Amino acid sequence: MDIDKQLEILRNGRCISERDTHLICELAKEILIEEPNVVQVKTPAIVCGDVHGQFFDLLELFKCGGQLPEKRYVFNGDYVNRGHHSVETFQYLLCLKIMYPKEIILLRGNHESGAITQVYGLYDEVKRKFGNPYVWQYFCEVFDYLPLCALIDQKVFCVHGGLSPQINNIDQIRVIDRRTAKDHEGPMSDMLWSDPDQDLEGWFVNNRGAGYQFGRKAVDQFSHINGLILIARSHQLVMEGYKYEFNKKLVTVWSAPNYCYRCGNEGCILVLDENLEQSFQFFKESAEPTQMIIGSTVLPYFL
Repeated sequence: MDIDKQLEILRNGRCISERDTHLICELAKEILIEEPNVVQVKTPAIVCGDVHGQFFDLLELFKCGGQLPEKRYVFNGDYVNRGHHSVETFQYLLCLKIMYPKEIILLRGNHESGAITQVYGLYDEVKRKFGNPYVWQYFCEVFDYLPLCALIDQKVFCVHGGLSPQINNIDQIRVIDRRTAKDHEGPMSDMLWSDPDQDLEGWFVNNRGAGYQFGRKAVDQFSHINGLILIARSHQLVMEGYKYEFNKKLVTVWSAPNYCYRCGNEGCILVLDENLEQSFQFFKESAEPTQMIIGSTVLPYFL
């Protein structure tokens, strides 16, 4: 398959065909099945937050951070739902994964789920664009193959949501069966759904309906046991594009500018150089082609 041709189709504002999407998903699964739950990444590297179907803003992200394979990227999940172009977004990222498997790491977010995508946009988008749900089914198969975390130079831990009270050591993550683990309970679910809380020491029930809220003590212990200098996560809208917490031991990175086309927030990526020095690059929303959905509604943030 000519992946360059498929990328050009997407850059020109069209979807890849159903047949070719199936082939791309099968090729991506062959790559992803070889990746462990915790992917080892070397610096320099760029960490990206939620994208949520804002495809033309994803193109702006790459203009800001640089193109593959000159740059190395870790995406923290939530590629789909809420934005108007979830199909194109995931197709594009899978094509890049096939072309440059070592230079782009696609972690799983809580929205990479069959149940969540039926409610929050992807399923309906696929049916509208293809007339059937098959592309949604192909995507859902890929979701189960996505790794859970990345470890950059053994010092920066990347994850979509956060920590789990069942996980003290990163080695415990390595043995999870990510293809059969449940979406809404257990340590994998916690890592996809949990949120930090400055006012907490340890753990508290999360108001999202899955995962936990975790505090300073939880971050300190996990970082100390695993020799980390930073936990880089996403999952929560940050108006300024990034937010440090717990004496800069944790940062939230958000990469969907003007989220849901109305929030007015910054888009941001975290840049780590060869010495693990941290800096941030900001990018504005694109002048997106007006392919808006008639009568679309924005669903509430919390489940």
